[in-house]
Amino acid sequence: MKTKIKLLSVCVLGSGLLGVEPAQAYDLPVVNLGLTSFLDGAPPAGPGWYFQEYFQNYSANRFRDQNGKALGLPKQELDYQVAVTQVSYFSDIRLGNATLGMNAVLPFVTSMDVDDGLNNAAIKAQSGLGDLLLGPMIQFDPIMGPDGPRFAHRIELQVNVPTGKYDNKHGINPGANAWSFDPYWAATYWFTPKWTASVRAHYLYNGKNDDPGPEFGGADDIQAGQALHANFATEYAVTPQLRLGINGYWLKQITDTKVDGHEVSGRREKVWAIGPGAMYSFSKDDHVFLNAYFEQDVENRPDGSRVQVRYVHHF
Repeated sequence: MKTKIKLLSVCVLGSGLLGVEPAQAYDLPVVNLGLTSFLDGAPPAGPGWYFQEYFQNYSANRFRDQNGKALGLPKQELDYQVAVTQVSYFSDIRLGNATLGMNAVLPFVTSMDVDDGLNNAAIKAQSGLGDLLLGPMIQFDPIMGPDGPRFAHRIELQVNVPTGKYDNKHGINPGANAWSFDPYWAATYWFTPKWTASVRAHYLYNGKNDDPGPEFGGADDIQAGQALHANFATEYAVTPQLRLGINGYWLKQITDTKVDGHEVSGRREKVWAIGPGAMYSFSKDDHVFLNAYFEQDVENRPDGSRVQVRYVHHF
């Protein structure tokens, strides 16, 4: 699934009157960092409708600058919870050795709490509906081995539609107020029938936000830089129902953010994370995932951890 979700675009405002060291905004929209993990390259039960629900908690106690150092705020605490609803359809329409499908994702930020130690004078946040994500996709037939599938993969052309809640007076918004193009390639390889490895690799291109906040000095627009990001996972079936493994994600911004068309250096973001995961299959049509992630080497982003529960049902 995609799942680029504009949950966090932290804009930290500097003010000499408040005794706060001036700090920059964090520009990238929040993307699919760890929402998908095991067996990502193929639907677990073939063509048809899929319903997925995600519940995620993210907690951070540091906002990092371009050198990976904590920002100069009295407190740096961020906690949010988000529910993400996804509906996917894999059709019977064939294109060579592949099946065509469609994906739709809608996040809802149920709770957003931030504490800057200044009664939220530097950072304000709001919850609400996020941006709608849509994407056509093509699922290639698995390459089979003597004991079952050996390799399966999928391509999706994902678009973020800026329909979510946004207010430029808030540094943290559910909506991005800018469209994005975030295509991906997802693949799974079976080392054995019980042991697999999966990867999902994205390229992110962001459009312009034509209503930036006052921290941009009255600019007419801001365009976040391009980025690469990926999820990766490996797991082993310890029983026919239970799989245990390791999951992670990685993000690196590869071009500078532009303000009124001019590149601004020192704002590129990066992070990677790793943690344990589990998947339990009640049947071939019902699965539950539990994933945890602990972030490392963070620059120009919040630095924290996330825990997620995901339910998948195939109709």
